[in-house]
Amino acid sequence: MDRQRSGPLGGVLVADFSRILAGPYATMLLADLGADVVKVEGPGGDDTRTWLPPVRDGVSTYYLGVNRNKRSIALDLTDPDDLDVARRLAYRADVMIQNFRPGGLRRFGLDHDSVAAVNPRVVYASISGFGAGAGAHLPGYDLMVQAASGLMSLTGDPDGPPYKAGVAVFDVMAGLHAAVGVLAALRHRDLHGVGQHVEVNLLSSALSGLANQTSGHVAAGSVPFRMGNAHPSLFPYEPMPTADGDLVVIAGNDGQFRRLCQVLGVPELADDPRFARNQDRTANRDALRPLLVDRLTRRGRDEWFADLTAAGVPCAPINTVDDGVALARDLGLDPVVTAGGVPGVRHPIGFSRTPPRHDLAPPRLDEHGDEIRAWLAE
Repeated sequence: MDRQRSGPLGGVLVADFSRILAGPYATMLLADLGADVVKVEGPGGDDTRTWLPPVRDGVSTYYLGVNRNKRSIALDLTDPDDLDVARRLAYRADVMIQNFRPGGLRRFGLDHDSVAAVNPRVVYASISGFGAGAGAHLPGYDLMVQAASGLMSLTGDPDGPPYKAGVAVFDVMAGLHAAVGVLAALRHRDLHGVGQHVEVNLLSSALSGLANQTSGHVAAGSVPFRMGNAHPSLFPYEPMPTADGDLVVIAGNDGQFRRLCQVLGVPELADDPRFARNQDRTANRDALRPLLVDRLTRRGRDEWFADLTAAGVPCAPINTVDDGVALARDLGLDPVVTAGGVPGVRHPIGFSRTPPRHDLAPPRLDEHGDEIRAWLAE
């Protein structure tokens, strides 16, 4: 089996014992950068293979979206022969990533301590929902973490129910954190010759990802609350109605607000002491908002978008996902790539010397089982 792929991580072997989203997303990012990722699946395959709809050629697009550039082998860890193959893979790997419930791989001898005893250079990454301590018994579903972290308390109208985000945001964030942790640990290994255990959990990723909201609590004792689409510290920074649809309008500083007022034909508002500084606008948003809306509703969304953008005022239409992909295409970002005939979203990082590769289609279950077994038997 040819392990070597080009890219900044060429020659790095990743044993991917993860499934669903956080782990597979992390390993796909590594695979795009040249790592040889061997996806280990149970006999029934990754759960997301059955998460339908939508589908492409009978395959779940959820699965397709996070599993390109990998090879698949199906192993039943309760079968002694398959377990031996799994261990051989772990012992050869530069990186092992798993998101079993904490302690779940110990009985197979595939936990960090067992693998590192044979393979001390391994970078072993564990992804869990709530950590390996008192929260180890809790399953790691993104929706649970959106609820438990406080995100849902911040999402929705002030007088309405809490809402989840429209994507499994903390699964994705934990996957990113896992990839960053793996890269840092590989750097340490290159310097010192020994691997380590990298631990990521969705709740910690969530609290980090809530950024200014959690900072406001831990640093100032505040407890944020739902504000709909409003921002607690900036105004305007939200969708506003125009004559034919909403437009996100942002004044991130006083200069942007002055330009906004000029384009809207109300330059005097920028000199009004109630609105001159950001803290004034935030405190007096209830008085300022109707004045801005009165002007915005006199023309259409696209007209305002063009004029405000030309003036350097941040704004954006509220697109559907297909509109967002089309916008990226129009901006020359080439968002869609094809890997083995399967369209997917381009790796988000650009490199001037070692660009990401999009070579291999997401594998069929056990598609590479025979060649991987033969290679590990060498």
